[in-house]
Amino acid sequence: MTDPTRPTTIPVGDDYDVVIGAGVLDRVTHLLGTDVSRVLVVHPPTLADLTARVTGALEAKGYAVHVAEVPDAEAAKTAGVAAELWGVLGRAGFTRTDAVVGVGGGTVTDLAGFVAASWLRGVKVVQVPTTLLGMVDAAVGGKTGINTPEGKNLVGAFHPPAGVLCDVDVLVTLPQADLVAGLAEVVKCGFIADPVILDLVEASVAADPDTARSADNPHLRELIERAIRVKAEVVAADLRESSLREILNYGHTFAHAIEQVEQYAWRHGEAVSVGMVYVAELARLTGHLTGPEGDALVARHRAVLESLGLPTTYTAGRWDELLTAMRRDKKSRGPTLRFVVLDALARPTRLAGPDDVLLQAAYGLVSRAVTAPAH
Repeated sequence: MTDPTRPTTIPVGDDYDVVIGAGVLDRVTHLLGTDVSRVLVVHPPTLADLTARVTGALEAKGYAVHVAEVPDAEAAKTAGVAAELWGVLGRAGFTRTDAVVGVGGGTVTDLAGFVAASWLRGVKVVQVPTTLLGMVDAAVGGKTGINTPEGKNLVGAFHPPAGVLCDVDVLVTLPQADLVAGLAEVVKCGFIADPVILDLVEASVAADPDTARSADNPHLRELIERAIRVKAEVVAADLRESSLREILNYGHTFAHAIEQVEQYAWRHGEAVSVGMVYVAELARLTGHLTGPEGDALVARHRAVLESLGLPTTYTAGRWDELLTAMRRDKKSRGPTLRFVVLDALARPTRLAGPDDVLLQAAYGLVSRAVTAPAH
């Protein structure tokens, strides 16, 4: 049982730690180490006050702090914004012993990590995710990247952080829709590796649906820790996504296609929610999920996600656009589409090159006549 009064440290192999706790922002200095003199803190405009707390802790320890504000959401993840940050680093004389700190959601941590990976072929980065999605997904694992007009995260690098700091207190101010979207990535970890996550979500919803979707959920800290442990164990075994790490992409091929077709108007977790239902249906169509147990697992996808207020369907009539976007996905190998599917609960496997007829049939099973979720 998690002790809410004490931070939890989860190692990612021997490379770095993820620190989770309440009121732990000042620990950013412990993760940076003593060999750093200059620090660039990257943040969106909505987090100026929180960033001031981080920079105050850094300055109190003697670091020379430079601050760069970047756009909100996916607008931050462009080559133009990255180039602006490279300019800041160059003018401030950053060397290989200096560091970048990313304060924000997954888009900011992706951007900050990419800038750190590319400056002088790699400088230290510490991630301070401020959203649930950032804590359980984007900030952990060392995958960094920016978007191009052709797709999401097509330009990037593997660059493990020096540490990740998750202060759960900041989730209190997170809009409910963003918190719920982050829960999609938590649920994903339940389906691919840790079914206790699903049990906790279902128990939370049964006790109080509104609380289950908020930062007041008494199980939230444990859900965060369990999801991070899943990712940490997978990442430690496969840093560069050559095999095992692909299971973390459960639901993501279809999700990224939705995001691109919708020009990133959907939250990532909303798209992942639909993507998980899509691959659950695809697993059933391709014989990976069979019989009553397979049917029940597909139904459980819909039940758990819908109980949290997440979408499980997508607009009909857009298959050609979605297929084109999926074929550009970074997990594809030449013309071969690759998906992660389940053989059973917590038994993920890869599915390469399924028949286009089955791909479209799975789309039919998640299609509806109306448009995007409310924002």
